[in-house]
Amino acid sequence: MSFTVAITGRPNVGKSTFFNRMLEQRKAIVDDFSGVTRDRQYGVAEWTGKTFNVIDTGGFVAGSEDIFESEIRKQVHIAIEEANIVLFMVDASTGITSLDESMAEMLRRSKKSVFLVVNKVDNHARMLEASEFYSLGFEYIFFLSSISGSGTGELLDAIAEHIPDEKDADEKTEEKLPRFAIIGQPNVGKSSLLNALTGKERTIVSDIAGTTRDSIDTHYNLFNKSFILVDTAGIRRKSKVHEDLEFYSVIRAIKAMDEADVCLLLLDAEKGLTAQDLAIFSLAVKKGKGIVVLVNKWDLVEKSTNSARDFEAALKKKFAPFNDVPIVFISVTEKQRIFKSIEMALQVYENRTKKIPTAKLNDVMQRAIEAYHPPVVRGNAIKIKYVTQLPTHTPTFAFFCNYPDDIKTPYKNYLENQLRQHFDFTGVPVRLFFRKK
Repeated sequence: MSFTVAITGRPNVGKSTFFNRMLEQRKAIVDDFSGVTRDRQYGVAEWTGKTFNVIDTGGFVAGSEDIFESEIRKQVHIAIEEANIVLFMVDASTGITSLDESMAEMLRRSKKSVFLVVNKVDNHARMLEASEFYSLGFEYIFFLSSISGSGTGELLDAIAEHIPDEKDADEKTEEKLPRFAIIGQPNVGKSSLLNALTGKERTIVSDIAGTTRDSIDTHYNLFNKSFILVDTAGIRRKSKVHEDLEFYSVIRAIKAMDEADVCLLLLDAEKGLTAQDLAIFSLAVKKGKGIVVLVNKWDLVEKSTNSARDFEAALKKKFAPFNDVPIVFISVTEKQRIFKSIEMALQVYENRTKKIPTAKLNDVMQRAIEAYHPPVVRGNAIKIKYVTQLPTHTPTFAFFCNYPDDIKTPYKNYLENQLRQHFDFTGVPVRLFFRKK
């Protein structure tokens, strides 16, 4: 379930500062010249246990001197199209400008929820001046200061209220088919893989990077199983994202990842694993998606006896700590092992939706705990009494014990490895929580 919030507004109202505060990290370059956010920004924020994507659309304004209405229009347009909630940011220190008014007019016409965010309200006098913004006519209005952070809590609470609960989302998705997203950098052969699998020239394949502008869904039936394949536009490094279309495709690829159950991460065998691939991999892990790694163009690599084995070992070393992932060597052009990749994806999907009976889980895990007790901390023996699987999308286990905060990472890794060994969670991130009995 992907819920997206876009921050929009004219230059220099403090969008990037607010964006950094939402993500609790200095990700956007913040400077006092208007139009500094050249780098389109995307991040994942969490509030009261709900996660959502945040887009800072600041990068859509052409220059500092020549802010064209058309550029602002484009920015608002993208925010409206891609987001569930649009945060329209204005500046209390300058009051309402004509640019604010024209943006407000566009936003009022959209069907999306728009929150008017009045920034730089950092003292009582500003608060009084800020009341003029009620005249813009938005139902939701928030006064805050993104530098000091005052007032941001109320806004985040309101955003969280609009995000549907996972349970509600789950009920709707029960009869949904498994969704597999084909992800990876531009030009690794994602569209060709889709065409090879479906046997139709469904997506245009060309040698120019970035020809797939949009995520395309293909309903598919194989081995008597139905599922949906999503071909995503290539996710590429931020510095390479120049045109708006590119930006669209990055957001959409990440959204496709959000909506998928299993991600097929396509790598180029000749290039090996790049930093960008690793970033895509860890984003998928963070989002709790099943993962199958496909090494494409394997037919072009010079091979010796153990090249596949060595390549796989090198990959897993880089993927650590989560390296229990299936790796399939394929060649899309030669149609080598492309159906094996789908078989693996179906297997990973099964692993991800697996529910283990509590009695069996305790039986196995108690034996593992007996075999290797948690280390004694500050003279306290840690006792794990009980373990249960939580009803979530990704396999999540709660361990009930007397000192939950004292369980250290090596022991957590041991427990995770035991779960993987006994119940086969290949390709799926597993989450462990420790709670007080």
